[in-house]
Amino acid sequence: MRRRSFIRQAGGFILLSAAIPSKVFSNLSSANGNWHIEQFQDKGLAHFSYAILVDGKIILVDPSRNPKPYLDYAKAQNAEIIGVIETHPHADFTSSHLELQQLKGIKIYASSLTRAGYKRTGFDDGAIIKLSDNVNLRSIFTPGHAPDHIAVVLTENGKDIAVFSGDSLLIGDVGRPDLRESGTDATTQRKQLAAQLYDTVHQKFGNLADSVIVYPAHGAGSLCGKAIRDASSSTIGEERANNPAFQIKNKEAFVKNILNDLPFTPKYFPFDVAWNIKGLPNFAASVAGVEIFSPNFTPPENSVVIDTRTASAFKKSFGKNAINLQNGTKFETWLGSTVSPETKFYLIAADEKSLEEVIAKTAKIGYEQNIAAAFIYNLSNGQKLDSYVSDQSIDESKFTIIDVRTDREFKEEPIFNSAINIPLQDLKDQLNKIPQDKPILVNCASGYRSAAGSSIIKNKFPNQAVYDLGTAVSKYEKAGTAHKQNQ
Repeated sequence: MRRRSFIRQAGGFILLSAAIPSKVFSNLSSANGNWHIEQFQDKGLAHFSYAILVDGKIILVDPSRNPKPYLDYAKAQNAEIIGVIETHPHADFTSSHLELQQLKGIKIYASSLTRAGYKRTGFDDGAIIKLSDNVNLRSIFTPGHAPDHIAVVLTENGKDIAVFSGDSLLIGDVGRPDLRESGTDATTQRKQLAAQLYDTVHQKFGNLADSVIVYPAHGAGSLCGKAIRDASSSTIGEERANNPAFQIKNKEAFVKNILNDLPFTPKYFPFDVAWNIKGLPNFAASVAGVEIFSPNFTPPENSVVIDTRTASAFKKSFGKNAINLQNGTKFETWLGSTVSPETKFYLIAADEKSLEEVIAKTAKIGYEQNIAAAFIYNLSNGQKLDSYVSDQSIDESKFTIIDVRTDREFKEEPIFNSAINIPLQDLKDQLNKIPQDKPILVNCASGYRSAAGSSIIKNKFPNQAVYDLGTAVSKYEKAGTAHKQNQ
């Protein structure tokens, strides 16, 4: 056993590129240079965060877990970060607001309804942060996605310029209202939040001018909404004309529509909400504290093991209990969907660089403290798992076919008539539904989930023939059915 030693240090911060949001080209400045908006994107979590620069002062909105990109930006601009605004306690990622407060002594602005575990400055409906003689930030109370949600309007000389809408208003969508309910009356709470969201859309955002630019906290691919359009910004006018939420003028119909056919909720969402309310420990120190074991370590019996290598490498050789969650653009979401927050797990990668990346990605959802240890795996004599390779049509009568796509995908885009649908996020808890009288064939849409699903099934039934259909699924698509290549 050894402590992590291969991560490069610079200025006290670990250089973990996988955990650093990239800047995207939707930045905006005033014509006379009074202000500048810098947008950052984390593609893995479809997360947008913002730096608002005015007269050498920066206010951050909804920052990600790693503070380094914001500190680097401030340094490059010869500016000082003076505050962080949290539109709400996020469910799908963890924030660096507490670390930035401890590091820079800044204010954290949030709704007074947020029962924060950190020192918070209330930023409630109508409150103003004055950044210069010309530029202000104004709070709007926008509940619905969360009961304590606020949005932030940038104004110049009294004119509304842009709104940082958090997850209350998304591009082509609104934030789902089912992520914060608790207790036995969750259905009622969801309906109440959906009704509040109706008022937020029509009475709060609806009162803004068409020209106001919309900067949301999430984009396409985020599970914070149902059908977010793939764009990094919009305008109130565009949303008023094209966002379905604006088109529904009846509150009862709106509530019914919003609550219909919601995506699944990953296991880690309530966990991240709680962490963001409390505030998280220092990112670099927490990541550096992950123990690194010698290559090819054998975890104890019945351990949860997450192997992040490619599907092809995994199938050639893997260790006992390993689940193949590949290091890709959706790794964080599927880690938090398949592994519950109270579960300790071992983390595997093919080499040191990859191990660094997946540890950093794990920290983005606050799971780094759940890593029992991390290590490299490079054996060639481990267990094997086969892909299904054939030019012949699949005879469904010869296989038990497990479709690990979502319920909606399974119903809307059928591939195999005889398939049993067990979504990947539910698979570990429903393995008893799988018959054992035939070889098992696992399919999804693009091959990512089937790789994970087939590894989970093989762990449960090591003596059973298990095949991953993987990316070959399109060859066996039923005539006349649609098929989407999605993860």
